[in-house]
Amino acid sequence: MKWNYRHTLNACYLGYITQAIINNLAPLLFVTFQKQFHVSLEQLALLVSMNFFVQMLVDTVAARYVDRIGYRPCLVAAHALCTIGLAGLNFFPGWLPAPMMGLALAMGINAVGGGLIEVLISPVVEALPGEEKASAMSMLHSFYCWGHMLVVLGSTLYFRLFGLERWNYLPLVWALVPLVNLFLFTRVPICALIEEGEGLTFRGLLGTRVFWLFFILMICSGAAEQAMSQWSSLFAESGLGVSKTMGDLLGPCMFALMMGLSRLFYGKKGGQISLKPFLLGSAGLCVVSYLLASCAPWPLLSLVGCGLCGLSVGIMWPGTFSLATSRIPKGGTAMFGLLALAGDIGCSAGPGLVGMIAGTAGGELKAGLLAALIFPVVLLILIPRTSQVRERQEK
Repeated sequence: MKWNYRHTLNACYLGYITQAIINNLAPLLFVTFQKQFHVSLEQLALLVSMNFFVQMLVDTVAARYVDRIGYRPCLVAAHALCTIGLAGLNFFPGWLPAPMMGLALAMGINAVGGGLIEVLISPVVEALPGEEKASAMSMLHSFYCWGHMLVVLGSTLYFRLFGLERWNYLPLVWALVPLVNLFLFTRVPICALIEEGEGLTFRGLLGTRVFWLFFILMICSGAAEQAMSQWSSLFAESGLGVSKTMGDLLGPCMFALMMGLSRLFYGKKGGQISLKPFLLGSAGLCVVSYLLASCAPWPLLSLVGCGLCGLSVGIMWPGTFSLATSRIPKGGTAMFGLLALAGDIGCSAGPGLVGMIAGTAGGELKAGLLAALIFPVVLLILIPRTSQVRERQEK
């Protein structure tokens, strides 16, 4: 079989589906972990925090060392780790002295693999031959959304068919995805993003003023996305009084669908649409969506705001990547790694802010969502600055 760049692109799509699996499968099993392993809510929160922390650590380390090691061995290792981590959700809790230790080990291994995927896949697609880079990046990131939906819907169907008591076989089923992709990345052609020795050094990148502008944009992009996404299930349940299953479908699933459609649209039509105006329009729509979700007098209208938020944030993460690449063409893997780090900081900070404000407001989730309005507002202010900062630098 002759492997070509289409196979490379498909492997990258599977890579983002893999990342969606490792980020979203374990939370679906948290209630089961509580009942079967007697894990407390505080311990579950610790697992979530550990997952974000490990991914941020991997983002930082990978930004410095991936170019020296090479993309292929790192991608193969990333998918091997994801395979082991997912299978470990089944095996490790029974093998180690305490189930919590086994869960932490499995999720830690997954986080290392997911962090590597996050840093590596985007520059691989950016380096592929073709002119419409922003469209390709948007299409790539849409597969995280389809993966998220696949995990929620597929796992829900599995539980309906086989029951929650057989949950331990589900991670083994999902582990087949990174296992197949591991083989693909040993075969597909991979291009270098920039020639060896031509990219900015780690220190040189940190000393570039426009880079820090994109760093802030990525923090706000991740925060605007996850501030709504992470609370959308509870938001749907509490606002509409529906069950947990229906809350997942109306909340996270609807959010992921709308975000995926936004990325799919730009992936198909991006060659005809300028990226920066599209980003600005998305940030404006995001402001409207947060206002609707937090201030609408009727629950269904608030839920429309939640869906509009998914539509509006779809382009933000991949669009910021693409805009940064056009402004800092020699940023290389280091830039992608540090921007992924910024995005993960935002993914942690956004939901954290919502929860903190909601807690001080007596559990009023809408108050927390109103506070998260700050993230798309900052995006609206800073996106036009990306060209201005570069122009002053070049002068």
